[in-house]
This record gives sequence, C-alpha cells and structure tokens, in this order.
Amino acid sequence: MHHSVSAVLLFLLLAGEGTALAQSPASTVGLSLRRIELVSDDAEPAVEVAVSPGLSTVFLFDSEVSREGLTLEGRERFVMVDAGLTTLRLIPSEKISAGERLKLTVRFQDGAAPASATFVLVAHPARSEAQVEVYRRKRSVETYQEEVRQARIEAEKCKEENERLRAERSAPDGLTGLISTAVLSKRGVDFRDLAEGVTQAPGGAAAKQYVYAYRAARRVAVEVTLKSGGDAQPWTAVGAMLRGKANEELKVLQVWQSGPIAPGADTQRVVVEAEAASESPRGPFTLKLWDADGRRTVTLGNVTFP
Repeated sequence: MHHSVSAVLLFLLLAGEGTALAQSPASTVGLSLRRIELVSDDAEPAVEVAVSPGLSTVFLFDSEVSREGLTLEGRERFVMVDAGLTTLRLIPSEKISAGERLKLTVRFQDGAAPASATFVLVAHPARSEAQVEVYRRKRSVETYQEEVRQARIEAEKCKEENERLRAERSAPDGLTGLISTAVLSKRGVDFRDLAEGVTQAPGGAAAKQYVYAYRAARRVAVEVTLKSGGDAQPWTAVGAMLRGKANEELKVLQVWQSGPIAPGADTQRVVVEAEAASESPRGPFTLKLWDADGRRTVTLGNVTFP
C-alpha cells in the first residue's frame, strides 16, 4: 500500500491544519430504548420521537390499542405500518424528508383516561429511536430499576468517552500525537481509491468528485471531495453516519470539512473519521452526511476500507 504518501495526507487531514473547519459530530436525538409515561392532562404537549428512512421504530404499549383508531400523517411515506394489539412498528421510506414532522395518534380500547396518545415523528437523516415503551398505568418498580441500570451504563460510557477525549487533547499534534495515542501503531496507514466503485444517491446537496478510504490500527477515515450541486445556499457537513448492510454502525469520532460548499467556489474536502479495530468489517458501508438542520444530505454507497 502507499503508506508514506497516504499517511502524510491523513495526518494533515486529521490535524486540521490551514483554514479548515474542525467539527465534531452533531448530537443526535434518539436512544435505543425510551420510556414515556402518559398523563390525563389534555394540555400535555405531544412527545417527539425520532425516525429515519429504512430504520425500524417499535412502540410498545401497556394497554391494548385500536387498529381502527390509528391515524398517521403521511402514511404513504412509510414502507411499513404494522399495528398489533399492544405494538406498532414503523419503517419510514426514502420519501420522508429530514426535519419533516408527522403526527401519530393511537387510541386505546378500554376507554380509560387518557383515551389516546399523540406523538410527533421527527425525521432524521440517519438516527431513530428503536424502541419506545408507552405507559398509561403506574410503572412497576422493575421498569424503574432497569431505567436506572441503563442510565448507569450510559454514564459509564460518557465517562470513558471523556477520558478518551482528555487523553487525546493532552497528546501532541501531528505524527507524534498519532504515535502517542496508538492510533498509528506499527502498521502505518492503508489507502484505497474509491472513486470508481462508490455510488451517490440522487438529489444530494453536493456532488462527489473523489473518494478515498484509509485504515490505521484503531481508526478508519473516508475523504470525499465535493463540489456544489447548484444550491445557492452554502453547505457544510456537521454530522455523519457509516452504516453496514446489517445496520451495524461505526462510531464516528469527528467530521472535518475544509470549507463551505457553494456555487462558483472551489471543491471542498470532507473527512469522516471513525473508530474501528483492525479486524472490523471492511464494508460495504453507506456514508451519509448532513448539514445543521438535517434537510440537505449527501449519501454515498459501496464505501469499503482497506
């Protein structure tokens, strides 16, 4: 592999030298499991639930719901709406637009208060809430204990992430920093030109020109050279997702862009860096980039790593 050339390029990209816009991934709504307790107050605002094209969101109710009483705005934007007595599974299609808000109302069969529940489904380009548990009656002690256990797990993950960030921030820049944090190790950086094999979904906010993939001991990165797609408004990627065929995701560590993409301007580079062990799958992955409001995206398919 072209270790010497590609390594120097990756060092410059990850160091963010020049006038580049150094960014970390935008925080995203949605957790793998969420619990919602309903109240009888009609003035209670509708709960927002994140959904995403191609990803399943399952509602679990502690009371039987009426299939006939289910109303869903934009039902034609979903490839699956599967309603059971106590479950509802939704899978949005690619027709749903990022940032779109669709009202979902379910009605319960027993007539007790609250007689119905309303949610606002908020479309995100890559993130969804996989499971939503909805409670009308008083929750059991066990569900609270499980929630506390999960909160502790999340807190521990945050603690580990903070420790990692502190360690990296205290490390020197450039090649020395990559060596000191063991990102480089002794294997160097493998490089692959993906310009021929990568596909781009239509309707993107920018058009790809070049795509390169890199792999080090503990990291992978994708570099994409983009040009304006004709939109008059400048475009800057603030978030990214790398998802495999089985919906597995690589943990994105940062998104770096050399400058806003605008008509008449030069091409810009976007680098997405992710955490991955050397034995992790090499792909193919789908890379999705989105801007601050999530409405304008760039989606690339068939991304593979060395």
